[in-house]
Amino acid sequence: MPEIIEHIDAICRKKQRDVLYIQFYPFDFYDIARSTKCDYNWGTDARRRAVRDWLDQHGIQWAMCGPFAESGGFYHHGYAGDIYVDVPFDEADPYYCLLREHLENPDGSMRDENVRWYYVRLQDAMKYVHHDQPGFWEKEMGFGGREDCSD
Repeated sequence: MPEIIEHIDAICRKKQRDVLYIQFYPFDFYDIARSTKCDYNWGTDARRRAVRDWLDQHGIQWAMCGPFAESGGFYHHGYAGDIYVDVPFDEADPYYCLLREHLENPDGSMRDENVRWYYVRLQDAMKYVHHDQPGFWEKEMGFGGREDCSD
């Protein structure tokens, strides 16, 4: 069954707060010159599965998400395994602290260089609120729905 995967900035706007998300693929995933995209399969990535399982074990809600929306970007590359984590970016939040300790070394570096987490500020996500208007993506991608499909 097809799933709707939202961009992280759209999630941020829906939550009306800053949000966190995790990426798992090699840092040069989108480096077209090196063409590493084909070398990564999020569905079989043991690191991603381990983080997802850890989140489940600790009762932390998560969802698949796309990167920050750029016209055409997500659709050109497809889903890459990014995970939105439903934990506020708040040093006083026990779930945030638990997650940070799981992902980072004490010096703040990542425990695994291919597992990175990011903070998206609501004020940055709001710059693209026009993406939420009905029909924006259909117009942006150049299709109008089922009537454009040929049999």
